[in-house]
Amino acid sequence: MRPLIGITLDSEEPGTYSKFPWYAIRENYSSAVSDAGGLSVMLPHELDRVDDYLNLISGLVVTGGAFDVDPALFGAEARHPSVVVKAARTDFEWAVTEGALKRNMPVLGICGGQQLLNVVLGGSLIQHIPDEIDNPLAHEQPNPRDEAGHAVAVTEGTLLHRIAGNTQLSVNSAHHQAVKDVGKNVTINSIAPDGVVEGIEAPEYAFCLGVQWHPEFSIDPADALIFQAFINAAEAYA
Repeated sequence: MRPLIGITLDSEEPGTYSKFPWYAIRENYSSAVSDAGGLSVMLPHELDRVDDYLNLISGLVVTGGAFDVDPALFGAEARHPSVVVKAARTDFEWAVTEGALKRNMPVLGICGGQQLLNVVLGGSLIQHIPDEIDNPLAHEQPNPRDEAGHAVAVTEGTLLHRIAGNTQLSVNSAHHQAVKDVGKNVTINSIAPDGVVEGIEAPEYAFCLGVQWHPEFSIDPADALIFQAFINAAEAYA
């Protein structure tokens, strides 16, 4: 039996695809899960069904998207003008992530999903990288997202290092926010050349990993290994 993996959906307002509100997800999220041996379950933003979904799945992927975590959720008194929020999506993702962690269910946060995971774990975010990092890289890379944007340095001894088997990875980059401070018992596992945090993990859980890039594009050999390790953890949980 393949482990069932919950994948959070993006939400869009009426227009383009439909005249009514609609959900969206890139195909490669589910194909990456499938290639690693999992079976995807897409999670609509139904707050009253969080426990029902958690009872069904054995692992959670919190996806990215062109929006931001509300700064009020990590105690910021001001919101940067670039910040765009999707309250219903964030409310659901917060609840399902918190619920998964309480069950010690494997969690993989990707890009914006890592940022939300960091806040759920008690951390904070840089609201706009160019305003807080000196001489930053182009974290919203100009080249296609299925190509590498920059390298990251992986910290030895971390879960990510054990998975990747390498201290240098090539990653894509599509974000203007990043992890600022991490919560208690949260470890930074990778950093970009400009000092931006690229990955976090929480060793107190069986599998709790966040990466700022998009491993579903499988740019570096480590990307498929991340999904494989996550699915292996989901199988152990099930």
